[in-house]
This record gives sequence, C-alpha cells and structure tokens, in this order.
Amino acid sequence: MLHLRLAVPPDLSDEVLALLEPNHAVANLALTRGGSLKPAGDLVEADVAREATDDLLRALDRLGLHDRGGITILAVEASPSRNAVAAEKHAPGAPDDAVVWDAVRDTAEGQSHGSWSYYAFLCLATLIASVAVVTDSAILVVGAMVVGPEFSAVASLSVGLALGRRRLAARALGLLVRGFVIAIALTTLIALAAVAAGWIDASTVASPRPLTGFIWRPDRWSLVVAVLAGAAGVLSTTAGRSNALVGVFISVTTVPAAGDFSVALASGAWSQLGGAAAQLGVNIVGMTVAGVLTLLLQRALWDRLRRRTAVPA
Repeated sequence: MLHLRLAVPPDLSDEVLALLEPNHAVANLALTRGGSLKPAGDLVEADVAREATDDLLRALDRLGLHDRGGITILAVEASPSRNAVAAEKHAPGAPDDAVVWDAVRDTAEGQSHGSWSYYAFLCLATLIASVAVVTDSAILVVGAMVVGPEFSAVASLSVGLALGRRRLAARALGLLVRGFVIAIALTTLIALAAVAAGWIDASTVASPRPLTGFIWRPDRWSLVVAVLAGAAGVLSTTAGRSNALVGVFISVTTVPAAGDFSVALASGAWSQLGGAAAQLGVNIVGMTVAGVLTLLLQRALWDRLRRRTAVPA
C-alpha cells in the first residue's frame, strides 16, 4: 500500500473525492476542510494499493492537481486492517510488479542533480579502490563498490533515455562524467604524492595481482555482469526494494576501475590504462542499456496488464 497526501484547491475537492471514494482500490480515505495552508485548500489523505496508484495519479493529473495542488506519496510499512486488504485485492497484478512512474521520474530528477555528498562518496570510494589495487585486496574492492554512489546517476540516465526525458538524461550523464573526472583527478594527485614519497611505483601496480587483476582486464563476463546488475538495480528501484541495491553495488567494477586507472596514471603503469578505462566504460554502458531495456519492458507489460484488467469503481 501507498499513502497519498493531497493538498487540494477547494474548487477541486469534490472532483477529487468523486474520483477516490468509489474506487475499491482506495482505503482509509480522509478529508480535512481547510487543512492545507500552502498551497491553500483541503487536505485529502488515502491509502491506495500500489498497483492502482499510477492510474490514480494520471487521473489526478487530468484534474489539474499536479499543477494547482500538492501530491505526496509515502510508503506504508503495514496496514493490517480488513479494508486495506480488500483494497489490495481489487487492484490488478502484484504489488512488487507495479511501477509508480511519477515516483520513478521524481526520484530520477532528484538523483540527477548531484550533491557534495555524491562527489565526496565517489572520491572516497575511488581512493579506497586505489589502495585495493596497490595492496591487491579483494575486501577493499568490495568496500569501494559499496561506498560508490554512481548507480543512482546510471539509474537516472536510464530513466531519462527510456521515458524520452532528454534534459534528465543529459543531466545524469553530465553527473556521471563530472563525478568520475573529479574522483580520478583527486585520486591521481594523491597517488602522485605516494609515488613521490616512494610508497608505490610502476612495478607495484604492474606486478601480478591474483585478487584484483580482473579490474583492468575486462572480458565478455564483464559485460554480462554489468547487464545483469543494471537490470537488477532498476528493478529494485522501481519495485521499492532498496535493500537489493547493495547486491548491485558489489557486482560491478566501475569505481575499482577508476581507482586502477588513477594509480596506473600516477605511477606510469601505462599498460593498465586502456584496460581500466575499458572496464569502466563497459560497466557504465552495460548497466545503462540494461536499465533502459528493463524500464521499457516494465512499461509495456504494465500497460498490457492495465488494458486487460480495469480497477472497478
């Protein structure tokens, strides 16, 4: 179930209530006259089956609520009442299969702008990865993957491409490029300091690394993993399964490849630059393509289900 909190202009209240009240997928409907101060109007709240939320939001958009009022979508952790269970039964499909496209677009828009914390985490993750390269530590590689925040930008890029939002796609791509350029530049500068201090040199980086050598040697399996991780990441995002994203983070070697590239550049281990850059590119492209295809497939399947099963009113 999802909880909708609507700030409704007074002249739209009757129309909004006429839309919500007869809908069997809506439960716990409440109205507070004059309950909204900004924007001014009535406050309408309701619990809605996740599967019926997208259609309901489209209807509210047609009424003009998106432009004139306010819409907030909150996740409901539990709703054990009988009327909520009945509302869920009246909605088509399964909750985990439903996609609330307004929420997907809103999340993607928010994640595409970047923040100081995004750049900070990406820089820290790349620095951890550079230490993993020098010490040949698989544990540090995993740690760098988990800390890296780059999948949020990849997901935003996929949403922008799949839904035809060019500005969103361009903004997300710019965030990815800027983030990795900054992270690689900072890591390279620190690695140059380590070279000057005699901590590392080209032989250190180019020496056999049985645990982390795969980072700069992409192969067909690198693309396979990137595609699978991209599909899993988008599915976990659209289904509200954020806990599954941890598995995605530790599946792809974007940040480790950036760390390898930085250390190789600073130490003069030129033989690894091409491979590390290719690994980074393969992972980003693979995840993006898989994300776009997954979103398009979800949209097609859900539209087909919506046409076959109408929510009774």
